[in-house]
Amino acid sequence: MTLTYLGNSPYCAANSLSILFGDEGPGPAVLEIAGGSPFGLAIHGDDIIYFSSPAWRPEFGINNAMELAGWECDRIHGSPTDAVAVLRRATWDKPVLAGPVEMGLLPYVPGLGQAVGADHNIVVIGVEGDTVRAHDVIGWPFVTVGVDALLKTWEGNTFAYEADAYAVRFNFRRVREVDRETVLRAAMHTAVDLLSAPGIPEAAERAAQLVEGDLKSMQYKYLVEFQVQAGARRLADAAMLYRRLGSHGPAEILERQALLVGSLQLDLMTQEYGRAAATFRALGPTYAELRQAFVEAIDDQPGPAT
Repeated sequence: MTLTYLGNSPYCAANSLSILFGDEGPGPAVLEIAGGSPFGLAIHGDDIIYFSSPAWRPEFGINNAMELAGWECDRIHGSPTDAVAVLRRATWDKPVLAGPVEMGLLPYVPGLGQAVGADHNIVVIGVEGDTVRAHDVIGWPFVTVGVDALLKTWEGNTFAYEADAYAVRFNFRRVREVDRETVLRAAMHTAVDLLSAPGIPEAAERAAQLVEGDLKSMQYKYLVEFQVQAGARRLADAAMLYRRLGSHGPAEILERQALLVGSLQLDLMTQEYGRAAATFRALGPTYAELRQAFVEAIDDQPGPAT
């Protein structure tokens, strides 16, 4: 039996999509893997460390997860007036997905109150006057936020990557029935593509150098409050799902990566920066190993019946 981690995790998009898909969706862990977020290591923006491929972006993740799982939706962006009009049509039966929004500017999130570069999504279930009602998967069901306050979080200009302002997805619909196994097998191709991006080994070495040096406050905060737990959780889920699928080669490497990333939290919190740097250097070669393991797993898949 494969041990499965359960508990809190920053699966913002995958949990939000799972709310929207309901019982017809494959579940957050499968959607997270289908979105490609676990595969790689990158340095973005002001030397911020991300446990995802240099070629990965949140928008790609949502689009790819929906495509592999057999779902479509409508999407608009750029106009706050049009975006709010879509929100006002949201109901419990027909919710919409708003984002990316800047989590640090959401007034109901405690302890932030400023932009921190954290992209986020919320599931809007209605607007009551000038108050938006939403499910925020980080931990606030039926939370409320003023329309004007939400618009200030929604300008798309605080992230380490380009993002559309006032992007909103709606009219979610299932267009193909796809089982979980098929989604996971298709996601292997996504993993190979993302792990083929240039710069991953260099990012691991740069991350080691950063933790050996003087990490800036935001670099440190983003690591210990988000990236380590997100990275370890994604890898743990990917390892578990591919082991259950019988793809033991990728699963073994994903488990090794999950152990390495998970170990970073204590070392960073206790300022054992030499150990943390060694962990990043140990991670460096594993991404090429993982890519090769996925290539071999794809080659070993049975072909269509003739």
